[in-house]
Amino acid sequence: MGEAAGLYFETHGSAQAPPLILSSGLGGSAGYWAPNLAALADHFHVIAYDHRGTGRSDRALPETLSVEEMAGDVARLMDALAIERAHFVGHALGGAIGIETAARTGRIDRLVVINGWRALSPHTRRCFAARLALLHGAGARAYLEAQPLFLYPPDWIASHDGALSAELDPHLAAFPGVATTAQRIAAVQSYSPGPAALAAAEKMLVIATRDDFLVPYAAAVDLAEAAHAEVATFGWGGHACNVTDPEHFHRIVLEFLRS
Repeated sequence: MGEAAGLYFETHGSAQAPPLILSSGLGGSAGYWAPNLAALADHFHVIAYDHRGTGRSDRALPETLSVEEMAGDVARLMDALAIERAHFVGHALGGAIGIETAARTGRIDRLVVINGWRALSPHTRRCFAARLALLHGAGARAYLEAQPLFLYPPDWIASHDGALSAELDPHLAAFPGVATTAQRIAAVQSYSPGPAALAAAEKMLVIATRDDFLVPYAAAVDLAEAAHAEVATFGWGGHACNVTDPEHFHRIVLEFLRS
């Protein structure tokens, strides 16, 4: 664990192994990757970090937050840790950060984007509008109580209801605040990578989940087609398929990163 360039980070696995950066989605927390760390750290030097404004990182944000600025944070973290090049796995917003980091720096080797997009679907915009209405109208607790609906399949929520309820108070204590969350949603909604950005990663894998409630399957496939990337389809798992189906996720991602 440590802090560099204003970002909290933690490392897992041998420092002699190839570096692999993990970037989470809207929540921004390194803790999102807990179900995946052991499997990935068997093969890579894993660096997971809290996005600026979230978790244990610097909570101060620039006046206008953007995915481009978030990519700049990754570049600064790589500089601080003396990482010249790295593989990158990003979930949703984290995938956009990976695309933009590759475009801005040319320092990303293999890139995995989990349930990302090239152009935000109108469906996803409606989801974000509903989440913002909850956030501003009912507060952070209601926002967090609804969050699993956007992340996980119904049957997984039902079988993990107790654990999800137990996580609510810790998540509320770590919540970055209404203003920061609204800024992050605005940054997500305004980002749409062009052809040059999509071509920047040396090799890209897009994971697309058919039952993703937040980002439609077609949007992830569209990203892959525009980037001439490989596609791995999950038939089940929801938006956070690396959490709900980690064994399938590990098989696909490790095969891609190690090939």
